[in-house]
Amino acid sequence: MIMEVAGPTMRKPSFIDLEPPSPPTVKCSRVSSACPVFRRRRNQPAALHLSRQRCHYNSSCSQSMNGCHLEQLWDTAGRGLAAVQTVETRTLPAAITPALALDTLNSAIHDLEANPPASSSSSGIIRMQLAEAHNLLHIVDPKVPITQQIEAIEWLYAQNHLLPRCFFSGRSHSKDDGTTNLILNGNGNGLHTPAQQNLVSVAGVGSAVLFTHSHPFSYNHWKSIKRFLSPKCPLIRAYGAIRFDARANVSSEWEAFGSFYFIIPQVELDELEGSSMLAVTIAWDNDLSCTFPQAIRSLRTTMSQISSFVGKLRKEVSRTYIVSNNHTPNKATWDRGVSRALNIINTSTSPLLKVVLARSTRVVTMDDIDPINWLASLQVEGKDAYQFCLQPPDAPTFIGNTPEQLFHRKGLGISSEALAGTRARGGSTALDLQIELDLLSRFCVLKHSAQYDILSALHPTPAVCGFPEEEARSLISETEVFDRGMYAGPVGWFGGGESEFAVGIRSALVNKGLDVLIYAGTGIVEGSDPSLEWEELELKTSQFTKLLRLEVPSRPKVPNLRRMV
Repeated sequence: MIMEVAGPTMRKPSFIDLEPPSPPTVKCSRVSSACPVFRRRRNQPAALHLSRQRCHYNSSCSQSMNGCHLEQLWDTAGRGLAAVQTVETRTLPAAITPALALDTLNSAIHDLEANPPASSSSSGIIRMQLAEAHNLLHIVDPKVPITQQIEAIEWLYAQNHLLPRCFFSGRSHSKDDGTTNLILNGNGNGLHTPAQQNLVSVAGVGSAVLFTHSHPFSYNHWKSIKRFLSPKCPLIRAYGAIRFDARANVSSEWEAFGSFYFIIPQVELDELEGSSMLAVTIAWDNDLSCTFPQAIRSLRTTMSQISSFVGKLRKEVSRTYIVSNNHTPNKATWDRGVSRALNIINTSTSPLLKVVLARSTRVVTMDDIDPINWLASLQVEGKDAYQFCLQPPDAPTFIGNTPEQLFHRKGLGISSEALAGTRARGGSTALDLQIELDLLSRFCVLKHSAQYDILSALHPTPAVCGFPEEEARSLISETEVFDRGMYAGPVGWFGGGESEFAVGIRSALVNKGLDVLIYAGTGIVEGSDPSLEWEELELKTSQFTKLLRLEVPSRPKVPNLRRMV
């Protein structure tokens, strides 16, 4: 369901707009310098052997520069730090190989260090990107094309030890109404390229700015992100995710993510429909104890570890054996929980019409599972879905293959599929209509609202929580004995004039060892059957487990020698 919004503007009474800060210096310019993009080619060798640099990520200034660190400076009226003083995008000429791209960007970083922003600029963010080279063709040897297709997920796989890291890939299927939805929708490269050159996916490593906190994601946190963004530099974006329920207790596996976790990557590869673009971003803010020289050194450290060896990734997981497969809750506990939910739904005095109960499955394997390789395999399975990956340093990797859009905002236009997937087995047309009316009532006030207001109004959707929301949340909290973390939470990005979020379902948390947590949920309504809903969970979990062998090989039978004597 796509809903375009028009109507009056209202803000939540708990938030008040900021007083307009002093306008930042914003520039988007083309710079004459030898710099790169890699053109995509169909016929290509399996790998590009140039140079290979692998080492562990050294945390530095950008790791410690948390844009939400000074949350206490925001008052109840939303007044706090002004927008950063310098926001700039510099576009450099295209290059023909990843190695040349890195050389050009390193040269641009050196020039920036030699000619820093004005001394009065105590804060800023600068993105340096390589021009998109859609029509570039450069061949040294007629038989060996130098210009090659670079997929974002393959580039990220090559940067195996660099953390934090993120990946987002959009849906590309067309809807019945002729529209196409991409999580990276919009041609925000500042180059006036054709509309068909939309972003396909983005992979990023390092953090020019990190935004995370243990407190629930708030309006002030969003303002802390927004001060680094500008509509005139649309590809400066903060990618990340938010917990399903920030009020729930945080389990150890989700601690590193905080209540929310967003990064503006230091180095990223943008995969377009006809080419690829490498970019770096440097950010500094004296108020956050990160000066421009420190930010330069941090970016140099990350760049020294970027690999220009990008091999062709086999989009299938290396086969392994599942040693154990433990569900939380188990089947008996699940049946009791569903029965209790049905008793409440069937009570005439209860307003609860639907609740979405979830399950966590811990799978232990004989071999490590590489999360990026696993995500690439899911791409093959889910071409009509969003794929995402988010990993802080020293933490598990959150990956997913979700079909559900939460919302897309560009200018005054808002589209959403918040109703998608709400009809569970045993649901009714009346229930669907009631939920739809509730969602439409939320939408009618959002046309001029801030991105934070849209997000908080739509999350959680009835598809992952239930209806009414508060009653469903309460029952989930009482019933579920595991931490959902960012499963079923918003996953996506904020930009200066555009943002898009998906719903983090069909997802898993891949640990460093030999285990992975797979999450799945199902809607419980009047008439639901606990056993059938359990089968639904098994079906959703199998999206991940079917890529593996499902049991440890049985030991060969040893003959009873005593009987043979």
